[in-house]
Amino acid sequence: MPRTLGRPVVLVLLTAIVLYPLAWMLGSAFKSPQEILNNMAVWPREFTPGNFADGWSHFDVAFGRFFVNSAMVAGLTVVANCVSCLLAAYAFARLRFRLRGFWFAVMIGTLLLPGHVLIVPQFVMFKTFGWVGGDWPYAPLIVPQLLATEAFFVFLMVQFMRGVPRELDDAAKIDGCTAFGVFKHVILPLSRPALVSTAIFSFIWTWNDFFRQLVYLSDLEKYTVPVALTLFIDSTGQSAVGPMFAMSVLSLAPVFLFFVAFQKMLVEGINTTGLKG
Repeated sequence: MPRTLGRPVVLVLLTAIVLYPLAWMLGSAFKSPQEILNNMAVWPREFTPGNFADGWSHFDVAFGRFFVNSAMVAGLTVVANCVSCLLAAYAFARLRFRLRGFWFAVMIGTLLLPGHVLIVPQFVMFKTFGWVGGDWPYAPLIVPQLLATEAFFVFLMVQFMRGVPRELDDAAKIDGCTAFGVFKHVILPLSRPALVSTAIFSFIWTWNDFFRQLVYLSDLEKYTVPVALTLFIDSTGQSAVGPMFAMSVLSLAPVFLFFVAFQKMLVEGINTTGLKG
């Protein structure tokens, strides 16, 4: 009996350890600033629901504006990554052209470069294009995604497409399909699981991205949620930790809902790939 109960007990303890920071942040959203500093318990001694109202109207711009900005950037990035990476993956996985292996190796090699190493040359290039500080400052965050710059997603889709039998391509060509017809009628419908996985990771990474958005966004009305959360602590050391935790809790809701919605589509896509038998 002890051996039977040992594994569940260990799993419960590990789960509690992992979830404690999240639970503490949720509880801190309802604590006063003094209690946040002095009470490390999850449950607040005195509820302070006003943190949400204070956080929402803490700035000259309503916090909802930052949610709209983040949703726009994340949504457009998801679309850009899914379209561009799918087309690039189809070329690497299905089409034959000179130096295909070399260019694929170069693309994989970009995964070895930390993103922070590229931020300076990218900033100089985008500054030359007039994208930095322009009328639409989100261009440096979205336009590069249209060029399949996320090598991880391209690699993910290439590996998935290589698992699709080439007999399906041959059958489509016999029916008169061109290379684009094969992509449209064969590869695209079967690539739904890979597309959903790309959408999930792309949305989460973009929504939580802080450094690049901090570099390119300078106008308060254009800030996204991660950048706006840092404004609760100003340069003089004054901080509104209660409202900050309240808005941090709200910022988790879109990511959670997006993942739950697309998780169902992911399971459905895997079950309907049509590759059995």
